[in-house]
Amino acid sequence: MGAPKVPAADQTLRILRLLARSRGPLAASMIATQLELPRSTVYQLLDALQEHGFVMHLPEERRYGLGIAAVELSSAYERQEPLARLGRPLLAALVDRVRLSGHLAVPHGRDVLYVVEERAPGSPPLVTDVDVRLPMQLTASGRAILAALPKAQVRALFPDRESFVHRHSSTDDIDRYSRLRSVLDATLTRGYALEEGAVTEGLSSVGVPVLDHRGWPVAAIAVTYPEGAVDTAVAAGLAEEVRATAKTLSARIHGRGVRSPGRG
Repeated sequence: MGAPKVPAADQTLRILRLLARSRGPLAASMIATQLELPRSTVYQLLDALQEHGFVMHLPEERRYGLGIAAVELSSAYERQEPLARLGRPLLAALVDRVRLSGHLAVPHGRDVLYVVEERAPGSPPLVTDVDVRLPMQLTASGRAILAALPKAQVRALFPDRESFVHRHSSTDDIDRYSRLRSVLDATLTRGYALEEGAVTEGLSSVGVPVLDHRGWPVAAIAVTYPEGAVDTAVAAGLAEEVRATAKTLSARIHGRGVRSPGRG
């Protein structure tokens, strides 16, 4: 006979699972209704989850979504062997086609964590080596992931200026949410993320998210090239190569097609 269930633990896991499957933050009343739980119980569990960082509260919207601790758990799973093993040969083939260095990264709180790097022959060493973490808003990979998230989720990740970390001084630093939102809106309009000198001066990157079957970004693939060496038309062509690789990786991870990311 199996061990008896612990009601609070079971209810907590059900709340996390519901939030993980939702396209955006939910009201506590909706959580209570969908899980058929008393509202008082839901509020108590949400308070505990919020205290430990697994849930975030959006007071203006009166909704709850997954917090940074939950995101870190998710990225910890995603960077395990399946993602790296599936992504490495696809990334190697991409680098062989475009003759530029490429990398695969996963979200890790407000950072991206690089899990695979493939360097093109003769290319300079990059800071985006395996197990390196970089601020999400600076990198093409991070911007690709953020642009595919609901706006409320991005706002919760970057609630104030202290949330933004910089590598070097620049006139176009992203140091507030309004600037980040402008970059992400441009990313959605363009169809791919673009980073020019924000990580390493003199180098640029284009990035595309790897989406799950709901259209949720679980990783990103990017390629890097010398700044000024690629014009707009060539960058768009590179992005299409990256997008094709990202779609193949997503299909291999999840075994099905993917939906386009939400814009809300």
